[in-house]
Amino acid sequence: MTIAPGLLPEGLRDRLPPQAEALSRLLHRVIVAIGRHGYQRVSPPLAEFEEGLVAQLKSAGARDLLRFVDPVSQRTLALRPDITAQVGRIAATRMGHRPRPLRLAYGGPVLKLRATQLRPERELVQAGAELIGTDSLAAVIEILRVAIEALEVAGVTGITVDLTLPDLVETLAAGAMPLPAERIEAVRDLLDAKDAGGLASLGATAYLPFIEAAGPVGPALAKLRAIEGAKALDTRLEAIEAIAAAIGDRVTLTLDPTERHGFEYQRWIGFSLFGRGLSGEIGRGGSYTIVRPDGGEEKAIGFSLFIDPLVDVGLGVVEHKRVFLPLGTDPALAAKLRADDWITVAALSDGDDAAALGCTHILRDGQPAAL
Repeated sequence: MTIAPGLLPEGLRDRLPPQAEALSRLLHRVIVAIGRHGYQRVSPPLAEFEEGLVAQLKSAGARDLLRFVDPVSQRTLALRPDITAQVGRIAATRMGHRPRPLRLAYGGPVLKLRATQLRPERELVQAGAELIGTDSLAAVIEILRVAIEALEVAGVTGITVDLTLPDLVETLAAGAMPLPAERIEAVRDLLDAKDAGGLASLGATAYLPFIEAAGPVGPALAKLRAIEGAKALDTRLEAIEAIAAAIGDRVTLTLDPTERHGFEYQRWIGFSLFGRGLSGEIGRGGSYTIVRPDGGEEKAIGFSLFIDPLVDVGLGVVEHKRVFLPLGTDPALAAKLRADDWITVAALSDGDDAAALGCTHILRDGQPAAL
């Protein structure tokens, strides 16, 4: 089968000017903003042994992994669909001796096995931060503040933070709303799908009120507190109130306690990030558990931001002054123009056309003149 020239696999694409530059610029802005809060950057490889990617985070599965056999080791490798697990590996092994809490930042490409309707791209650029050693309320508030500031620096406005309770069913099933162990996963999935009929047919009607307890954080908390048997959630609800007091003046805060998809390895809290004019979520995070080499566990919390949707709406694009340099231009003068924030485009022949080369100015008598 002959592949047409320029054809790329489904979900992969080329970034052309000026979007490629905007992507690089936004990634830099986000990483710098995160770093100013004391998060040090790490850079893990694009591929790892499959078992390492799967086993690092407790409750993480082998979903969404694009695998191949390494011709050197003859072992199965996987391209990372997310960087969080890799940061967890680094924290637990090569930085296991560092004092906690450990603050790490990252940025780079990830490759998904499959695209979604909202995200047709399989290759994305991700940036984020992980706070290793704690998932306390103070840590959650810090992580949310860092994520919000990073998005603001990238130019995102109208930010919404949608909170969720990933271990809602497990917490309640162990107390006033008991469930057989074999039904817990089914109830989680039905709540995530907002399937009231499915819950009723499964005999889990006690969980039906949670479907309606979603929306702006104040009314949602009131509905949750009114649910009979939900007292086990009190500490979590108090924490959400504290989060609202800490960041509610900067963002719109909502709560969907049954949202589960994409939060499979999160613990007591998870969140999604949205922005005005942007389609779908632009970030995600929450608390989770890292598995150490000795079999022990370590609490952590972090977030990942998706840079591509920001580029797609035009963020990060900067209009440059581009000056055309005729043949024979003094290199020292060209260097001075670049030092003054000009982009110089040097002629390579008498036939070069300044306008066709995207220049806004041409050098005349030693000075840039508008075209």
